[in-house]
Amino acid sequence: MSKVIVIAGPTASGKTALGIEMALSLGGEIVSADSMQIYKGMDIGTAKATPEERSAVPHHMIDIVSPDTDYSVAEYVEDASRCCEDIFMRGKVPIIVGGTGLYIDSLLSGRTFGDRCNDDSLRSELNQKYDLIGGEEMLRELAVFDPDRAGKLSANDKKRIVRAFEVYLLSGKTITEHDEQTKAIPPRYEAEYHILGLDHREELYDRINKRVDRMVELGLVDEVRSLLKTIPRSATSLQAIGYKEIISALDGEISLEQAVELIKISSRRYAKRQITWFKKYAD
Repeated sequence: MSKVIVIAGPTASGKTALGIEMALSLGGEIVSADSMQIYKGMDIGTAKATPEERSAVPHHMIDIVSPDTDYSVAEYVEDASRCCEDIFMRGKVPIIVGGTGLYIDSLLSGRTFGDRCNDDSLRSELNQKYDLIGGEEMLRELAVFDPDRAGKLSANDKKRIVRAFEVYLLSGKTITEHDEQTKAIPPRYEAEYHILGLDHREELYDRINKRVDRMVELGLVDEVRSLLKTIPRSATSLQAIGYKEIISALDGEISLEQAVELIKISSRRYAKRQITWFKKYAD
């Protein structure tokens, strides 16, 4: 089984720098596992590696789609695994770097996402049904054929409720059954993990605060203005931390100072969720 190196951890913990250092010492190439760095033109707010860093070490899975594109985990796994295979073929080591735990888990797990479990028109119909009858009623219907998943979801979790219906209607299997089957699939790669953490939460929060201030200094507001000229506000990419808050400031709903503070608060909360996710990695 081919071996990859994984560098994961919360935002602002130093993943990019360590990934580059390791790539230079081991003859590796970076495969990003960040759900926002895939978008073109979203550079400052997603803290992408600088052009100088990317010229020193090849980076993959960065700037691959337009910000007005919805990009799924399934698409990430397909594209990222293709990058890893190409790196292996050239005798290099893939170094997966990022903080999106779902991307990392899905890439390493070996699971596949068949087209039979994805149908845009059906998903649209189910979204409309959710809007019409509400989450509580959708959960009641879901409980009829998949009580286990219904019991784990909130009525407000539209995306996962709709997905549970979509999988069942397309495959004839509940998403609970689907998940159990994928757990039995052997891993795609052997992984060596490097989970970054800081001994003191205050140190991480200080790094986050300073990073947000630096983003504003580098021109985050202008970056958002530029995106709004071509990308609809409803785009998933513009709901990312750092972008939605600046949009609120540009719309006059809050001041820029308030937006910056909200970005810091949201980033700290996101870091806590990331830490919780990565703590489950026993290896």
